[in-house]
Amino acid sequence: MVIFILDHWRAGVEILILWVGLYQVYRAFRKTRGARILVGLVLLLMVLSLVSLALNLQVILWLLFKVLALMAIALIIIFQPELRNALARLGSSKLFSFSQTQRHELLDTFSNAVGQLSKKRIGALFAFERSIALKEHLETGVELDALFSPEFALTVFHPKTTLHDGGMVIIQGRVAGAGCVFPVSSRELEDRSTGLRHRAAIGITEETDCVAVVISEETGQISICIDGKLERNFSEENFRTRMEDIFLPKEDRHEESIEEEFAGEDSDVDRGRSDLVPD
Repeated sequence: MVIFILDHWRAGVEILILWVGLYQVYRAFRKTRGARILVGLVLLLMVLSLVSLALNLQVILWLLFKVLALMAIALIIIFQPELRNALARLGSSKLFSFSQTQRHELLDTFSNAVGQLSKKRIGALFAFERSIALKEHLETGVELDALFSPEFALTVFHPKTTLHDGGMVIIQGRVAGAGCVFPVSSRELEDRSTGLRHRAAIGITEETDCVAVVISEETGQISICIDGKLERNFSEENFRTRMEDIFLPKEDRHEESIEEEFAGEDSDVDRGRSDLVPD
């Protein structure tokens, strides 16, 4: 047994690598239109190969070998969007590059704005740029350089304004563009009632590593989309917590909680001292 393992351990490693690679390909393509094309091609090649081998059809076998040599180029062309998205996510960073204080201030302001938009049922779509630039999407709208505020967001997404239908791009804590057109996801979704804004959020996060936030115009529902996955039904408090999980390092949140605890203790001490002071 030991001798067999020593002689064939490389084959086991190769099988493991191939299995992991095929599984990752399956995960990447299973919810895309390209998955049907891939399955169709594989089934067609398998059927033709089995029939040719069973009936000893030499000409068809020769053609299959020639076709397989061109399949690599064909697959790159067919699955170009999926391959581009996968490569774009390699080495992506999930943190803002501006300071911790600015991050906290932006999250406070943004959470306040989202809460107001949700209560008033004003539809909105935001995209936070991370490591992959959103320049090509900025060019589809109106490029800006403005400080984000709840009033600014309410004005832009008011139903009677010119830019309310598009998305707002936020880069380094500032509004870089509004009225931007985001790519709509083409993959099939389980919930067929998903609106155009939510599909655009899924589409932009499929192509880049940005974080998209959507407020539904019909229900006021708050949603977050990351890596093409839509997370729904956030309350204002849960939304702020989830955004902190995405953008703030754990050590920053830990230090903040410690500071709040110390601040609470200091206020208790001050109250205790005030009780000892006579009127």
